[in-house]
Amino acid sequence: MWEEKGFTLKTFGMPWYLALVIAAIAIISAMTGALSTDLAGSFLLMLSIGLICNEIGERIPFWNSYIGGGLVLTFLVSAFLFTYEVIPSKYVEGMSLIMNDADFLSFFIIFLITGSILSLERRLLIRSFAGYIPAIFGGLAGASILGILAGLPFGINPVVVILKYMLPIMGGGNGAGAVPLSQIYETITGEPAANYYSFAITILTIANIFAILTAAVLHKIGEVQTRWTGDGSTLMRKGGDFAAEDKKAAVSMKDLGGAFFLAISFYALGRLFSKTVLPKIFGTPIHQFAYMIIFVAIAAALGIIPDNLRAACKKLQSFFSNNLILIIMVGVGIETDINELAAALTPGNVAIALAIVIGAILGSAVTGWLVGFYPIDSAITAGLCMANRGGSGDLAVLGASRRMGLMAYAQLSSRLGGGIVLILGSILIGHFQAFL
Repeated sequence: MWEEKGFTLKTFGMPWYLALVIAAIAIISAMTGALSTDLAGSFLLMLSIGLICNEIGERIPFWNSYIGGGLVLTFLVSAFLFTYEVIPSKYVEGMSLIMNDADFLSFFIIFLITGSILSLERRLLIRSFAGYIPAIFGGLAGASILGILAGLPFGINPVVVILKYMLPIMGGGNGAGAVPLSQIYETITGEPAANYYSFAITILTIANIFAILTAAVLHKIGEVQTRWTGDGSTLMRKGGDFAAEDKKAAVSMKDLGGAFFLAISFYALGRLFSKTVLPKIFGTPIHQFAYMIIFVAIAAALGIIPDNLRAACKKLQSFFSNNLILIIMVGVGIETDINELAAALTPGNVAIALAIVIGAILGSAVTGWLVGFYPIDSAITAGLCMANRGGSGDLAVLGASRRMGLMAYAQLSSRLGGGIVLILGSILIGHFQAFL
């Protein structure tokens, strides 16, 4: 995000001092109550907080290489600011409106999915999607095994580890995982869903932090062991020329408009099937992003999208991932209570959550290698993007690992993989409810 031109440090294409002046104006305006709480004011404040934190985080030794750099610092500082009400409440409400009611997170993900899939060479696309399901199951197996082993020294029954730790962590996040799992728990046991959910969201939050941190570590490992990773945008080893269309097609302003229209239309198609046409398959709800990925992948495989629009979708993806990711990280921080997170950091919870995350990494890396994937990229997408907090967690993990081009696979983990976990959860909770 920052670039050095001779002796001039730039961000967003502007000199550092100009960016700093703008950020100062935004923060002072917010502290005095003069800044608006609409889209423009909220975006300005979120970008200003993000720019400052990102610059600091990218320059702290060790932190910038192994803890996640500026994006992780942006998330943590934002969580601190909102937990202790340093930012006036009306701006917190404005940002929450953008993230929740307006659902800017979904809007962001739409363009990352479309661009990442349409930029793949068709044969590579088909081969990589075919091998992805085994990689997900490999991650689930690894997470279960290491989680059980970590629970033994603390006297926690293996069944309890699976039901209360592994399922919510690997379930695809909060809305797609912890919430429906708690509803399954209530339906089967007759107990209030909150009894399951309160612990599930806590352990999921701990695992989400570990997923982000280990993503940064995997990125550094990939810099040393280059044969274990690709270019940050493809999973397949010897998969062909990635995004060859991008190199041939010129992109005009009209093309970008067409790409914008195309991306949101794919999202609408996904919602049409998710809400009306085929909301469930074998009794399991299918998320709109899962359908969207399927339809974009079909369009890409059939070659019906012109090269200029495919290249334009990739341009839009790059714009969102390079410029607006800071808004997402600040927005995610709004929903994180530092005190609740600290209270849940018991030795047993931390050890089991970390073991499940490491197990997901190892299981998906090994299985991914066997089906022809780069192990690091498979571990990040099929492993860590199962063990994080859904859509926002995917962005944080891919940001920390510098692999935003893998968003389509990350969403497959959160949506399709999350659906697999819900099916397993309904079976296991039904058979072992006495342990809960």
